[in-house]
Amino acid sequence: MELRFLTKNPHKFGEFKKLIEPAGHFVVEAAYSIDEIQTEDMEALVTDKCVKAFARFKRPIFVDHTGLQFEFLDGFPGGLTEIFWNKLKNKRLCEIIGRSSNPRAIATTLLGYCDGRKIHIFKGTIEGVVPTEPRGPEEFQWDAIFIPDGHSQTFAEMGEGKNEISMRKLAVDQFLTHLRDSHGRN
Repeated sequence: MELRFLTKNPHKFGEFKKLIEPAGHFVVEAAYSIDEIQTEDMEALVTDKCVKAFARFKRPIFVDHTGLQFEFLDGFPGGLTEIFWNKLKNKRLCEIIGRSSNPRAIATTLLGYCDGRKIHIFKGTIEGVVPTEPRGPEEFQWDAIFIPDGHSQTFAEMGEGKNEISMRKLAVDQFLTHLRDSHGRN
């Protein structure tokens, strides 16, 4: 089955391809920029993004939003992570969160899929901490500042190993189960 994925981020596109295509689906990039609503509410953001993507392409399509919630900031920024990260970048986030009295963070991916009749939301969440300094390659936003619980490396340091445990993988696993159950595919 061909699955359209709306993204402007080549790193996300690559990760989704690696997670989805082994299940027998082909991921096609729908490279189009959607004006995202600005909200901490990730489910509202993904739902809005999904509606706009389907309206643009008029075919089944999936979107995602991945965000961080810092315990030190009472769960902020959530849906506003990209704006927050664009302003502060990794080093400053490590100074603020990683060196705080509470460096705990939750990384969440919400994947929204519009099949033309309904929007389905799939959620993957993983807990971890922010280190005191960025570690590993920094080309994929905040991967260099998130260490998942039970691990000593940041996502960036894990490389391909990240795909085995990430919040994105958890959301994709639910999505693939939905596709299998509704379309009879693995």
